Amino acid sequence: MIEVVIATKNDKKLRELKRYLKSVKARVISLKDVSGAPAIKEDKNTFKGNAIKKAVTISKFTKGVVLADDSGLCVDALGGEPGVKSARFAGPNKKDHDNNTKLLKLTKRVPAGKRTARFVCAIAIAHNGKVLNIIEEHCSGRIADSVKGRHGFGYDPLFLIPKYKKTFGELGLKVKDKMSHRSKALKKARAFLKTYLYRVHNV
Repeated sequence: MIEVVIATKNDKKLRELKRYLKSVKARVISLKDVSGAPAIKEDKNTFKGNAIKKAVTISKFTKGVVLADDSGLCVDALGGEPGVKSARFAGPNKKDHDNNTKLLKLTKRVPAGKRTARFVCAIAIAHNGKVLNIIEEHCSGRIADSVKGRHGFGYDPLFLIPKYKKTFGELGLKVKDKMSHRSKALKKARAFLKTYLYRVHNV
C-alpha cells in the first residue's frame, strides 16, 4: 500500500493531521517511521517556505508521498510575531505554557480593539523530491487576556473567536474543525491526495 508520510514527530500535531486523512486510501505514517530521515532546521521566513523545505527533503528519503505543514500565530500588535517562530517563541524546548505566558506578557497593555491575530497553516505535498501542491489557509481571531479552556494545544487557549466569544481551548474540536486554519488546509490537502493517488497509483 502506498504510504503518506506526515513530516512531523509532534504527537499532538500528528493526531490532528491523521484525523483528516482517515478516508485517504494510504498507510499514514510519521517521521518516527522513516529510517534515516534527517533533522530539518525550519529556517525559512515564511510558513510556505518551511513547509516546502520539510516536504521536499523528506520525500527524498522515502518512497511515499510526503505532507508537511508549518503553522503559527501572527499577532498584529506584535508586528506578526511569533509567526514562524510560534513553537519556539519562549525559547528552544519550551512548552505551550511558556509560549502562552510570554504572549500574555507582551500583549498585557494592548487594548481590546487592537488584539487582532490570525492562525496560519501552510501545507506542502511532495513526492520524489518534487513539490506537488502548496496550500495556505488562515483563521482570524483575537488574543484573550488570559488562558481559557483545556482543549487543543499550542495557543488554542488564548485564541478568541469573536463569533462565539470563546477561545479554541473552550470551544473544542467540534467547532475548531469547522473553521481552523489547519482544518481548512487539510480538507484541501485530503481532496488533492485522493485525486493524486487515484491518478498515479489507482487507489
